[in-house]
Amino acid sequence: MRLAEARPAALSPDLVADIITQFRTAMGELRCVSSRRMLRRGVSISNLYLASVLAQHGEMPMSRIADLLDVSLSATTGIIDRMEERGLVERVRDPIDRRVVLVRVSAAGREMLDEVEVLKQDLLESILKRLGPDRLEALTAVVTDLRTAVREAAEADPDLFADHPTHDRGGRHRAAHDASAEGHS
Repeated sequence: MRLAEARPAALSPDLVADIITQFRTAMGELRCVSSRRMLRRGVSISNLYLASVLAQHGEMPMSRIADLLDVSLSATTGIIDRMEERGLVERVRDPIDRRVVLVRVSAAGREMLDEVEVLKQDLLESILKRLGPDRLEALTAVVTDLRTAVREAAEADPDLFADHPTHDRGGRHRAAHDASAEGHS
């Protein structure tokens, strides 16, 4: 049965608004704690985002990075210069058109991404351990339902996620979709 079929006919707007407020507040608090931990280790959010995109999608020309960051090409050059100085990215020439400079995540950049994942995992484990087994089971069911609802919303309105660089037009996260397609999910 699809999740939409299991929903009540009418949802209370106040309940929906409260859930949205609670969810956004919790995610905002989690993002702040996570960001502070990363910044203490010298990892900025923009460096993390850009390294993640490059790791997922491979090397990109500077113009595409500027578009993703929604900044000028000169600002992008400054960001890439600083990331390159830290060893997080590398510039390479396009083998087909040597005039084009591509940027790719470096081995140190991948290592930084791995370290950030460990930090996130540790933080989430610390938070979830504060819930009892019954609450964790209930949370698992709710998160599963939420993921199903996201997938259904994306299938019903593919433009919902169309502008997000890490999602395909069906709303699926590309890395997760690629891993499940390979049988590694």
